[in-house]
Amino acid sequence: MSLSSSPRSSSDATAAPPFLAAYGWDGHWAAEFAPHAEQGLVPGRVVRVDRGHCDVITAEGTVRADTAFVTPHDPLRVICTGDWAAVDLHGDPRFVRSYLPRRTAFVRSTSSKRSEGQILAANVDHAIIAVSLAVELDLGRIERFLALAWESGAQPVIVLTKADLVPDATGLSYLVQDVETAAPGVQVLPVSSMSGAGMDVLAAVVASGTSVLLGVSGAGKSTLANALTGEEVMEVRAARDVDGKGRHTTTTRNLLALPGGGVLIDTPGLRGVGLWDAQTGVGQVFSEIEELSRRCRFHDCAHETEPGCAVRAAVADGSLPERRLESYRKLLRENQYIVAKTDARLRAEIRRDWRRKHAEGRAAMEAKRGRVR
Repeated sequence: MSLSSSPRSSSDATAAPPFLAAYGWDGHWAAEFAPHAEQGLVPGRVVRVDRGHCDVITAEGTVRADTAFVTPHDPLRVICTGDWAAVDLHGDPRFVRSYLPRRTAFVRSTSSKRSEGQILAANVDHAIIAVSLAVELDLGRIERFLALAWESGAQPVIVLTKADLVPDATGLSYLVQDVETAAPGVQVLPVSSMSGAGMDVLAAVVASGTSVLLGVSGAGKSTLANALTGEEVMEVRAARDVDGKGRHTTTTRNLLALPGGGVLIDTPGLRGVGLWDAQTGVGQVFSEIEELSRRCRFHDCAHETEPGCAVRAAVADGSLPERRLESYRKLLRENQYIVAKTDARLRAEIRRDWRRKHAEGRAAMEAKRGRVR
């Protein structure tokens, strides 16, 4: 499910509570909030959600509010860190009565057997994907994160953490090139929280708008958060030397205002990064394959054995790595499966396609055995 960005208003953000400007409030949000203001509600940004309550930063400071009015059955419509809320400060208890339409939303599928999406962060401008250089690069996982980031409407940025552990500049350059190949059109930034290398560039990226930190446990997200805020705001634990994995230091999603400007949402390490209706995002990650597909002889080319396949030709001449094509196919299949679980018509189409391919395969086998009459 893609929630695309709406254009930002050019209105003066000072029309809104000045204190909230540091958390991303601007003229667009002020206009959206006007009907709620008429009801005596006050605006605030959700900095943390926890068991039926959330912490909301308002012009009067941080308040604890009940979320009973914003807990629908649809998990994609529950209130989330990064939302702009309409809070009743005079109630007892205080309630979040509503939240403003989201500009963007980062959504993944849950690890449960049910077909459900989980919203991780809302109203995000930059998706900072933290990847540790202390372990072997997993380009497939990077591509998966990128698909979700592009689908959300945010601009992805890949941050290669722990760059100080790479022994030489040449080796680091090769690692950056490998990631750039898997991330066309995305900034790839090697950094070291220990030495400070690259941190000034990252600070400049996150200084405008809202950024969300994403990655697996041990990727160094909490260390990055501390370096960007200039404080020990997040607990840090060392990763295991044997495999570079870490425990979940961050257990909730927290929104932090940065001293140099901008807002940062730190998230727990993600064990699973399941796609959720992210076909457009997959297409952007593999933009070179999408472009090659337009040159195939058949518009519905599966890039397998069809004649005139431009994608297979690119693999054959070495201009397209075989790994990229396999990763593309894998993510498309996974995304189709997720969508089909909630779309009866698509399920029927998949079954028909499976029966057709099965019949063609059986006919081909019979032809080989000389049993075709």
